[in-house]
Parts: sequence; C-alpha cells; structure tokens
Amino acid sequence: MRLAIDDTRSQLCALPKVDLHRHLEGSLRLHTLAEIAQEHDIDLPGRAIQDLRPLVTVSEEEPDFHRFLEKFKLLRRFYPTREAVERIAYEAVADAADDNVRYLELRFNPVALSRAQGFPLEAVTRWVCRAVERAQREHDIRANLIIQIGRDETVHTARELVHVALGHRDEGVVGLDLAGDEKEFAATPFQDVFRQARREGLHVTVHAGEVGTPANIEEAIRNLGAERIGHGVRCVEAPQVVELIRERGVALEICPTSNVQTGAVHDFWRHPLPDLMALGLRVSINTDDPSISDTTLTDEYWVAVSAMRITVEQIKHTIITAAEASFQPREDRQRMAAWFRKELQVDDDARRPDNG
Repeated sequence: MRLAIDDTRSQLCALPKVDLHRHLEGSLRLHTLAEIAQEHDIDLPGRAIQDLRPLVTVSEEEPDFHRFLEKFKLLRRFYPTREAVERIAYEAVADAADDNVRYLELRFNPVALSRAQGFPLEAVTRWVCRAVERAQREHDIRANLIIQIGRDETVHTARELVHVALGHRDEGVVGLDLAGDEKEFAATPFQDVFRQARREGLHVTVHAGEVGTPANIEEAIRNLGAERIGHGVRCVEAPQVVELIRERGVALEICPTSNVQTGAVHDFWRHPLPDLMALGLRVSINTDDPSISDTTLTDEYWVAVSAMRITVEQIKHTIITAAEASFQPREDRQRMAAWFRKELQVDDDARRPDNG
C-alpha cells in the first residue's frame, strides 16, 4: 500500500502543472521572512523560523476565514525595500517552478506592497514585473501577473490600480482580481471599474462564493464581467448559478487546502470539487497561498486524489482546463493547451472547448 501511495505522489509531482490562483503575498519563504525581519529590525515576538511559523502559517488552528486573512496583515510588514519586494516576487516564481509548474499566474496587491513604506503603486508593480521576468529567464516556467484589488479599498484606489495594470501590460500584467472579505464588502461599487478594464483589454477574475453566498458569483459574472471565479465552491447550492457558470464558460479556480482552512468547506472529504467536475464545469486546481497553507500544487493534487477520490486522469484534465482558461491571447492559450495534452498524453477527443 505504501508503495502505491508513493508511486501516485511521484506521478503527481512529475506532472507539468498550471497554477492560475496563487497570491504573491501568501508565497513567502519562512527563511526569507526571518532574514528580512533580522536585517530590518521588524518588531515581532520572535525572528527565528520557529517563531515566525505560527504567525504566518495556518497549522492546527480552527478553520476561520477572518483568521486566515489576518495572516496577510502581518505579512505586509515584510516589504521594507525594493530589494525585499523583488526577492519575494522572484522566489515565488522559482518555488512554483521547483514544483514543476510550467505556467503560473501570480496575483499581487500593489497596495499591500507599498502602503507600509509609502512606495508609489507604479514603482512596486515595476519591481514585481522585473523580478518575475528574471525568474522566468532563470527557471523553466512562464508567468503572467494579475493585479489584485481589495474589496475594502475605495473606488478611487481601484481606478488607480487599473491605470497601473494597463501601464504594465507589456511587462506581463494580464488581468485584475477582486479579493478580500466578500461577507462585509460588496462588489457592486467596483462594477464600472471592472467593466472599463475589460473594455481596455484586461482579463477579470473575482473571488466569490468562497464564504459568501452563490449570489456573489452571479454578481461577479453578470456585473463585473468575471471570466474566472476564485473558489466559487458555494455555487453548488444554487442550480441557477451553476447553469450561469456553465452557460458562460466561466472557469472555477479551486484551492482545496485553503477552502478547508478558511472554513469554506468542512473537510476534504466533503469538498464539492468532485460534484463540480461531475456537473461538467470548467475547474482548475490551485494553491492560493503556498506559505500560509504550507502546501504545493503537488500537495493539492494529492489531496484531491486521496481524499476526494479524483483520479490522476481527471487531474490531467484540470491541468488542460487551466491552460485553456489562462489569461493569454487565444493562440497562445491553444498552443499551450496542445503542449500540455501532448505531455500529459491526454486524448484530443476528451478535450473541453476553449471558451474565450
């Protein structure tokens, strides 16, 4: 039995992967945090890795969405210089490549990176773009960037971030994300901002239906023009929302470990991923926040296989779906999906249509 488990994990580890939902601010190496804390004298209860781990990583804590978000508030203190921002961005891409992720869409919040030190939004975005470009050159990976807007920000700040995103399209910025506390902050104030962004050529993904109601998913699709939904696990509670997702060809960015840690689902065995797949929805499997959740994409695949009874062949199809749902020009998307089908040895006849 042990040999079978080891063989399956090795098989999953070897798969070329796509991660569409990974936050830069949730991808910091612990030893990097310890070094930055020491170098810049950051006031913390302790600066050793064993002291930092419980502050920034979810371990045996009771699942709770707001407690999960609290980790990000502490992590905002670790961007004191341009060098720190660039290092963290570079390492996030390098770590993805080490897990055999071949295509990554890394999302980041320029406000989070800039606010503590008063850096200009445009400057921190430029630093991230340059670091990610260097990481791509030095590792076997392709990466694009998504700029995240917090639901708690003002519409004015959202417009600033759209302007920044548009100004860095030639440096790998491909889309926008709306994220944050969907229970406390509605998406409605941002609908004109996101519609304008779509008209200007930016792609849109929205965190919705994670701990909020399925109505948040419908709002994201109809009013904000979301092409993908971050999480979206609550859609199974509303058949009309499932039908809307299917009808529009919207892809769901599923992050199993994060969903359990935030309390979005009760445990892995009751995760709706198998149901979403059975309903014929377009789903991808992603990490969300590797350092906060102490996970890799291989770990996420393993959870799906071991706890949800999803087969390795089904995992391969989610990888191809992710490639087809990536925020790239149609030709690039199709070319990349064809490459993954060949590498994964998936029959063309089983391929889902490219919606978009």
